[in-house]
Amino acid sequence: MAAQDDAAPQDAVQKGWCHCGAVRFEIYGPIRDFRRCDCSIYRRKGAIMCAADKDQFKLVSGEEALGLYQWNTKTARHYFCRTCGIYTHHWRRSRPEFGYNIGCIEGVDIRALPDVEIFNGQAMTLVGEDE
Repeated sequence: MAAQDDAAPQDAVQKGWCHCGAVRFEIYGPIRDFRRCDCSIYRRKGAIMCAADKDQFKLVSGEEALGLYQWNTKTARHYFCRTCGIYTHHWRRSRPEFGYNIGCIEGVDIRALPDVEIFNGQAMTLVGEDE
């Protein structure tokens, strides 16, 4: 699969899952808004994220396998598989939408991704790094 914002038609369904397959999700629409972030959590994860509107993201299976990590304002919700540890998706604090791990999407060649913008998440920190 190509790795561009226009890689899929508007009505395409992107299928994603964690490493062990316990958590599965679908994105309805094109892959868009490739980014990395330099905030305290994503600097450590190193994942390339994409965006999906609330009605474009569907958790297909594995809700019981999801772990949840929150900190600081506890507005953002970061989900990962409790079996294999892979970050699959999150609900953003910065705007009402989902972010998801592009590495979980079937058929995406991460080597073909364009230069990925690094979002200045450090500028959004409300408290100290370690809080």
